[in-house]
This record gives sequence, structure tokens and C-alpha cells, in this order.
Amino acid sequence: MNKKAINVFDYAEKIMKEVENGVLLTGKFNDKVNTMSISWGSIGIEWNKKIFTAYVREGRYTREFLDNNPQFTVNIPMEKIDKKIISYCGLNSGRTTDKIKDLGLTLIEGEKVDVPAIKELPLTLECKIVYKQLQDKNAIPDEIKKTTYPDDVESDNPLSNKDYHIAYYGEIVNAYIIEK
Repeated sequence: MNKKAINVFDYAEKIMKEVENGVLLTGKFNDKVNTMSISWGSIGIEWNKKIFTAYVREGRYTREFLDNNPQFTVNIPMEKIDKKIISYCGLNSGRTTDKIKDLGLTLIEGEKVDVPAIKELPLTLECKIVYKQLQDKNAIPDEIKKTTYPDDVESDNPLSNKDYHIAYYGEIVNAYIIEK
């Protein structure tokens, strides 16, 4: 499988457009791979490093992967993909199902991290976590708390719940497109 190395900032507009639509964040821990949908994220430079910041709710299964193996890949479509992939990975937990197997996704070994890329979403960012921080719930405006962190929705609700997000700052150590 060929991988074409890219400068992540040459693709920043594409990446952010797709993040808004939903991309996959993949982690690996104890030989198990899990992926989840994310539609919050940012690309930038911090500490003179290229950074992708991903936001993961406290109660998500993926958090266990990121906290135990501080690496992840961001898997981004280059062409139109079946939206069922993104929705399935957002509505189902890796605690109860193997989303990779269920969707028939193809894992491709990472080059600089031990987390795989996903062939069907070929634009790949390989990231190593350099910092993480739980959001300060007291600093979030009330109108955002009401809509994004409702107190009356349990933490296992996949769409919107009372769990706050942890910001994972991943140094982008490699970026490429998996070629067909």
C-alpha cells in the first residue's frame, strides 16, 4: 500500500471542512483498535510543533485508549464517503461492538505511531499526544452548557450528554494520503 507524504498545512482547508462533516479518530491499546467519529478539532502550531487538537468526552471508550497509549490517527475522507461510516462510529461504542469489523474497514499500519490508518478515509494524520486538558466547566458560557452539556442526559448518550470534553493535543508526526 503506497502512502504519499503531504504537508498538512497544504490540506488544512480540506481537513477542517471534513472535520466539520465528521472524521474518524482511531486509537489502539492492548492490541485492540477502536475508532470514533469526531466533528470538533483544530490544526495549528503550538510549542513550534504542528498540532491537531481533538476533543473527546470524558466517558467515551476512546478516552481509555488515548490515556493508555498516547497516540492516535485522524482518518479523513478524500472523496465523498458513505455517511453511514461516520454515523455508525458516532452512535455505537467500541465497548459493545467492533466498529472496524462491523463496517468492513481496512486497517493500514502506521509509520510513526503504532495506531493504524484506515484505507477508506485515506488522508491520515499520525499524532502523538503532547498535552491534554479537561475543559473548565466554570469557564463555559451557560447557553453552551445547556445545549452541549445538559445535566439531565446521562453520560452514555452518544449524541449529547453531561460529560465535558478533554482536549488532546496531538503533535502531527506524519501526514499522508493512502493511494489506491
